[in-house]
Amino acid sequence: MVDRLVSGVSLPEEEPQDLSLRPRRLSEYINQEQVKGNLEIAIKAAVNRGEPLDHLLLYGPPGLGKTTLAAIVAHEMGTNIRITSGPAVERAGDLASLLSSLQKDDVLFVDEIHRLPRIVEEVLYPAMEDYALDIMVGKGMGARSLRLNLPHFTLIGATTRYAMVSPPLRDRFGSVYRLDFHGVPALQEIALRSARILGATIDEAGAHEIARRARGTPRIANRLLRRARDYAEVMADGSITEEVAQAALARLEIDALGLDQVDHRLLRTIIEKFDGGPVGLETLAASISEEADTIMDVYEPFLLQLGFINRTPRGRTATRGAFEHLKIPYRETANADQPRLWQD
Repeated sequence: MVDRLVSGVSLPEEEPQDLSLRPRRLSEYINQEQVKGNLEIAIKAAVNRGEPLDHLLLYGPPGLGKTTLAAIVAHEMGTNIRITSGPAVERAGDLASLLSSLQKDDVLFVDEIHRLPRIVEEVLYPAMEDYALDIMVGKGMGARSLRLNLPHFTLIGATTRYAMVSPPLRDRFGSVYRLDFHGVPALQEIALRSARILGATIDEAGAHEIARRARGTPRIANRLLRRARDYAEVMADGSITEEVAQAALARLEIDALGLDQVDHRLLRTIIEKFDGGPVGLETLAASISEEADTIMDVYEPFLLQLGFINRTPRGRTATRGAFEHLKIPYRETANADQPRLWQD
C-alpha cells in the first residue's frame, strides 16, 4: 500500500507534473543547506579543473529530492544525465550497454542502487575506479578478459537503505550525503513555489497548513497541494486558504501531523493488540497484512521522527506521544517490561 497519498514513493501518473515542479539549479533547491554547500564547492572545483565530479552516493527516505539533486548536478556541470534503477539492471550486459553509451563527463544516476545484483556490481567496480569495462570473451579454458576504456563519468547512486549498499561499493564513492526530512518553513516555501508553477492561488496560511501535514517530504507537499487545489476549485472559490486546506486534507483523512489511516492502524495495532509493545517486526507485519520491508522503509521513518514509536532489541514499542495523539489513555503497564532509565 505504498501508493497512498502520504507515501514518499513516486506514483507513475505523477511523473509529468513532478518533472515540471523540480528545481533545475542549486540556487532553486530549497533546504539541505549543508549538502548544497558541499556540492557547490565540489562542482565549481571540478568545472575549473575540467574533470568529472567524484562519484556521489545520496541516501535518505523517499521523496526528499535525490533524483532532483542528481539532475541538478548534471545541469550545473553542463553534462547529460542517464537515469536507471538497480532492479532495471538485471545482467552485467545491461550495465555494459549503459556505460558504453556514456559521453565524457556524463552523469549516470542509479536509483535504488542497493538492489543491484552482485554480478553487476563486480562489473561496476573497475568502471568507477579505472573507467574501464572488463568483458569476458569466449568460454571455458579459452576464455579471456578484454578491457575496454570508458569515458570519464560521474556515477550518482541513490538509496533508501544505506546499510544494504555493499561495503565494496560504498567505498568507491568519493562523497556520501544524507538527505534529511524538511522542516515546515522549507516545505511552506516549496508549496508556495509549486503553486506559482501550477498557477494555483494560495496564501501563506494555506501553504503552512499543507507543509505541516507533508511529513517533512517535498513530494508529499506537492501531492497534497494538487489535491487541495482540486478541492478549492470545486468546493470553494479556487483559493487555497487555511480553512480550505484543512477541509481538503480532512476529507482525505490526513490528520494535523500528516498521519493517515495506515499510520493510525499501525500505531493502534501496537497499542491495542500488543499493549504498547514490544512487538517484533515480522509479527507486526503479519498483524496488519503488510511486508516487513514496507513497514521499515515506508511507514516507520516518519513515526520515528515524530517520536511515536521506538525500535528496541525486542521489537517496536509505542511511546506516550502516540497514545496521546490517538487520544488513548496512557497505561503505566504499557512497555512495563522495558528497563526504566530513571525513576520518577
